[in-house]
Amino acid sequence: MRDDYRMADFGTELRRRRMSAGISLTAFAATIHFTKGYLSRVETGQKRASHDFARACDRVLKARGELLALVTERSLARRTGGGLVGLPDGGRLFLGREAELAALTTSLRDPRDTRAGVVHGMAGSGKTALAVAAAHAALPAFPDGCLFFDYRGHTPGAEALSPVEGLRRLVSLLDVTPGQVPADQDGLANLVRARLRDRRLLLVLDNVRTADQVRPVLPGAAASRVLVTSRGRLPSLDGSWHLAVGVLPRREAIALWRSAAGDDGPGDSAGDGAGDGAGDEEVVAEIAEHCGRLPLAVRIAAARFVAGGWSAVRLRDRLADEDTRLGALDDGERSVAAAFAVSCAALPEDQRNLFGLLALHPAAAAESASVEALSGLGAGETDRLLDRLHDAHLVVRDEQGYVELHDLMRMFALRRVLPEIAPAAREAAVARLVGHALGTALAADELTEPHRFRPGAGVARPRRLPFADGDGALAWLDAQWPVLADLVAVAADHGLGRPCWQLAFVLRAFFFREKRFEPWIRTHRRALEVADEPGARGLILNSLGMAHVESGEIAEAVRCHRLAQECFAEAHDERGQVDALSSLAWARLYGGEPEAALADLERVLEVYRRTGRIRNVVIALRGIAYAGSALGRHEEAIASAKEANDLAQLPVDRAMSANCRAWTWFRAGHLDDAGRGYTTAAELAEQAGSDHERARALLGLGNVAASGGDRATAARRWAEAAEYRVRLDPVVLGEARARLELLG
Repeated sequence: MRDDYRMADFGTELRRRRMSAGISLTAFAATIHFTKGYLSRVETGQKRASHDFARACDRVLKARGELLALVTERSLARRTGGGLVGLPDGGRLFLGREAELAALTTSLRDPRDTRAGVVHGMAGSGKTALAVAAAHAALPAFPDGCLFFDYRGHTPGAEALSPVEGLRRLVSLLDVTPGQVPADQDGLANLVRARLRDRRLLLVLDNVRTADQVRPVLPGAAASRVLVTSRGRLPSLDGSWHLAVGVLPRREAIALWRSAAGDDGPGDSAGDGAGDGAGDEEVVAEIAEHCGRLPLAVRIAAARFVAGGWSAVRLRDRLADEDTRLGALDDGERSVAAAFAVSCAALPEDQRNLFGLLALHPAAAAESASVEALSGLGAGETDRLLDRLHDAHLVVRDEQGYVELHDLMRMFALRRVLPEIAPAAREAAVARLVGHALGTALAADELTEPHRFRPGAGVARPRRLPFADGDGALAWLDAQWPVLADLVAVAADHGLGRPCWQLAFVLRAFFFREKRFEPWIRTHRRALEVADEPGARGLILNSLGMAHVESGEIAEAVRCHRLAQECFAEAHDERGQVDALSSLAWARLYGGEPEAALADLERVLEVYRRTGRIRNVVIALRGIAYAGSALGRHEEAIASAKEANDLAQLPVDRAMSANCRAWTWFRAGHLDDAGRGYTTAAELAEQAGSDHERARALLGLGNVAASGGDRATAARRWAEAAEYRVRLDPVVLGEARARLELLG
């Protein structure tokens, strides 16, 4: 091996490790007590590293002697061995991946392991760079050399290497005279195995599409080793071990940008090509995230930046726009979209259609049942198609059955593949997906809120549900509500009026329970855009008013509830009119009109008692208790709170009613009763799993202690309440107002 190659080899590895550690050129030079200029020349291969220099670098970077070994004569002797080394340069742009590199190198060096290795990952994930770096690191174990072959499996415009052609290219480098080269595949494979039997040679077979391409090259039990890179998982390559390559960790993606953009790291000048914002850690981090931390995307973005015409801030803003992101990740010679297109080109129509339809699902992991709904196929056929897409690294499928697309892959599917599907097929897929989500959410709501009214007529429940009881349903809602909220928007965008407002309404109970006001309001506003029936608009407006009440936006809540009354009147819906009046009364109570609120609540209470709507009776009684306390009618308030407490059935209602009862005692000056009441409420809230009601009870206990002169206990209870990090708004929560008054 030539000295200049060895110099570059050490320098490349040094720079890679330094950048991966996030250490600037200036800082590293100061740490190892060598000049910055000497360090720079070593890294660029212009200067040979001294033994002392290598030792210092190895120590600071904690390389465990691996850097030092690269400059020792003994190591060099082992590395050359007289064999042919055809590896490409590892390059300055391979950074990080320390764990993967170590695992890959260790496996290659192990003489007892004769299996082939497969490094696989999505297009642009850096498989080749990792394999080449590992091959360089493992060279001492292969005295007969290392050969590199591009099988062109995913090269645009090129024909993939056939098994025979791959064998011929290998034979041509194994000292075989032309007259000894067989013409057929079996003969070539036998010759290759014979030539490799007594050699310790490493073969890197890059860019492989199928296992059949390389299977004849595998040397069997010989001392030589084969390392394959592929966009496919190649599960049929029996007896091989596999290493999946994902996206870069955040720190390594930032380091790759800095290296590719000519920036030596935080604290160093980036030079003339860096431009505005190149050293801004936050801007670079956002660029890396918009690139999905995919190495190819990061390198292309950096190349566009270095070419000029872009500041880092402007490039970040262009990448932030999903409509322009894929176009921005194209430097004229490399393109993320083109790389993805090659992966998709060979897909059969059924796989390609499912890949495109997956882009209709919100940008989050999809449950397998949701994918079945999208596909319109049975579970078995959907699984088969997903397995093929998973093998091709176009989707990721985990052990729990969730299916996910990388952000850039999803954009590609949405903009390049989905438009190829007939509009009617796309709309049918959206309708199936939304219908499945609505049916599942409705089933969950029925288990968690069995006494609640819901307009579920005509909604089919899935045959298989991802939960079996109320606790499971609540856990499912807690995990899936972001997807369900996004599907409300999807339904609105596709004109699915009834499923849209039904899904929004079904989610209301969960949003109320968890005090998630932003998605509650967002979903209901979208539902209003497409709810064209007066009764449906009344339901959504009334629910939206409740969200505004809980958010402390009383004037907007009153407006929504009055509009809801008008809609219910137009629909001749007496039940809806009563519910809207009840909700309006609560809004007026919080808005400082307890007398008017009390009159309306007593009116609706009579209707609820007559119609047997027990849960609504409980809610009205709590409102009457709060209004009575505000008006100083304490005994009446205490009696109403007690009745609400006695009638409450659901765990969360029992906790809310216990807090209400404790509040009426507190306002009446019965501090001992209030203390016991809040203690009970805290216990019930914990059983119900309601952080809001537990925090409220703790706040009440603090108020009781402060009112009794025990400031230390009050401070402790208030601090415990604050730990729950829930919204305790003084506009709607008496305990929060009382605390402010006690603090003076």
